[in-house]
Parts: sequence; C-alpha cells; structure tokens
Amino acid sequence: MEAVVITKPGGPEVLALKEYPTPEISGDQVLIEVKAAGLNRLDVFQREGNYPAPAGVPYDILGLEVAGTVTECGPEVTDLKVGDKVCALLEGGGYAEFVSVREGQCLPVPDGLSFAEAASLPETVFTVWSNIFQRGNLQPGETLLLHGGNSGIGITGIQIAHALGSKVIVTVGSEEKGKTCLYLGADLYINYKIQNFEEELQNEGVNVILDMVGGGYLAKNINILKPDGRLVHINAVDESGTSLDIRKVMTKRLTITGSTLRSRGYKFKKQLAKEVQKYVWPLIESKQFKPVIFQTFPFSEAAEAHRLLENGTHTGKIVLVR
Repeated sequence: MEAVVITKPGGPEVLALKEYPTPEISGDQVLIEVKAAGLNRLDVFQREGNYPAPAGVPYDILGLEVAGTVTECGPEVTDLKVGDKVCALLEGGGYAEFVSVREGQCLPVPDGLSFAEAASLPETVFTVWSNIFQRGNLQPGETLLLHGGNSGIGITGIQIAHALGSKVIVTVGSEEKGKTCLYLGADLYINYKIQNFEEELQNEGVNVILDMVGGGYLAKNINILKPDGRLVHINAVDESGTSLDIRKVMTKRLTITGSTLRSRGYKFKKQLAKEVQKYVWPLIESKQFKPVIFQTFPFSEAAEAHRLLENGTHTGKIVLVR
C-alpha cells in the first residue's frame, strides 16, 4: 500500500508518500480502505519527534482518525461486515491506503456525509464528549467557555453544547473567526488579542471551561468559574510554571481535571463510541451538528496540509482525501 511516512523528525517537508506493508488483521480487528484522514495538532508533535506513538502502532505513519470502507474482518468481528462505510478513532497509522483497527472504535458514516466530513469527526467528537460532557458534566442551561473556538475541538464543542441547551462562549484570535463561531452556535466570542477574557467574564462567570492552553490561563480560569465549576485540560501549549490558589478552589468547590485520549484503553474507547453514537450521531442526522471542513488535500500533498495546520489561519478541519 501507499502511506505518508515520516522520513525523519522535523518540519512538514519530512513527510513523503512511500510504499509500506499493508496491515494484517486478527481477532476483532477490521481492515479499512482509507478514503479520508483528518489532521490533528498531535500529528505535528509526533512528526517533530515530540510525541511518540504507543507500542504496537506504526511510529512513522501519522493519523488518528479516518473514514473509508471495511475490506476485511477478523474472525471475532461481530457487528461489522465487508463493504460497511465507517469512520474510526485510531492510535495512529491513518495517513495510509489501509489501516487496521478494533471494531469497537468504528462508527457508521452518518447518512449524507462525505468520507472527508466523516473523517473529521472521531478525534474531535470523542474528545468533546469525553471531556465536556463526561468529565465536565456540562448541563443544559449552564455556560461553557471554550478556549480555541475556531479549532476542530472548538467548532465541535460549540455545536454539540448549543444543540443540547447550553450557553457557549469562545476565545478566538480574530474577529472573522469569532463571527464564524457565532454562526455555528456560540453566544459570545472574546478576541484574546484585544480583550482579556478574565475581565470580560468576571461578573458573569462560567460553569465549565475546556482549556487547551494551560500555563498563565490557570489562575484566570479559576477566577471566572462559578461555585462548583469544572475546569478540564486537554492540552498545555503554555507549559510555564503557574501558581494555584488552593483556598479559592476549596471555597468555590471547584473541580480541576484533564485527560488525553490517545493513551486510553480499548474498553474505554469502545464505551465512548457507544455514547457518541447514542447522543451525538442523532444531532448530525437532524442537522443540528455538521462537520466544518476548511480544506482538503490529496495524500501526496500531506506536507502542504501540515503547513496550513501549523499557521493557524484555518477554522475547521483539514483533511487528506483520495
């Protein structure tokens, strides 16, 4: 098969399309002929040599989410069959012509969606559901603050939270990105380049915060959380040291938590997939939530796709297609 391979750690130029052995399957695995693969920020970290692949996963093929057609099923597969159109959450290996994955990490491609749109769903939807709705326990009528509203996580969180009855506030880096977030269902945007989100929200307060920044945002987040508020971390772009006001956490009864999805076990991901299909897939079918694709690239132009991913000008997902 053909695969986009990391020839050595470095910039986008180290990605090259090469011949690679086709994966073999066993047990409850399926083999998917990949039609589209979503790009994620973790792909950049791995390409640079800063985020190694888990054991048993190709170290030199990126890709955490794909959509395509099942071409082979292992002897223990019970729910899928050859020819099914699926999207899947992976530990890696998605920038390829074929990929193997356990069936519990697959979901059917929603009716009416293209393979590119379906490939943009697993990483963001699984992350949003796990962190905002499971760990953050966001409830209808509560207020959610999403840092990075124009990211893949952001546009997914906006639409799902809005559809389920919560108020959504986002931070963004431009007026254009903010207006796009409003169009998708956000109630308010704060341009962090010209506004201080802590000052803007000090009086109103929020119930749940999804943070991808860390560092200097910690104290500000804690200050604007309402009593019994929840702060959920899914990244730490700013790894600088920071102080934590423990007394304020205690008096406001705050919960500070976080998670990473890639390292979680199969049992967790399988159960998460079931919840996503139960609660989120109906929102797609009723058109309350729609994937937002910023741009697609052929697999042969993966390096160019990574350059776009890194420059931060996009709103929505970047997807490789064939």
